[in-house]
Amino acid sequence: MAVLSIRVPMRRGVLDVPFGDGGDEALATRIRAFGNFTEYAPMVVLLLALLESGGARPALLHGLGIAFVASRVLHAVVYRARTELTTPLKIGRGIAAISTWLVLVSGAGAAAWLSWG
Repeated sequence: MAVLSIRVPMRRGVLDVPFGDGGDEALATRIRAFGNFTEYAPMVVLLLALLESGGARPALLHGLGIAFVASRVLHAVVYRARTELTTPLKIGRGIAAISTWLVLVSGAGAAAWLSWG
């Protein structure tokens, strides 16, 4: 998150754009990459905390955490490319999105399982 967040004001400073993206595609991309991360990270952290408090095994917590970080890093790399979405970039973006969703769904399923057991 720190890397994604610092890239936004750095670009703003270069462009002298205090608000919005100023029509700059690179700044818009940086804003969106940071926004995308912040849309998912709090929910995953909360989910992991709930799983831990519910007695989930460390292997599950670590697996979900590693998968989430890997998916978000891949997503940031694809966003950083800023070129036309070639087939490899589309595949990478799809893998990143699906991996993030799988973390959420798997974590929610595990939480439901723990609450019933």
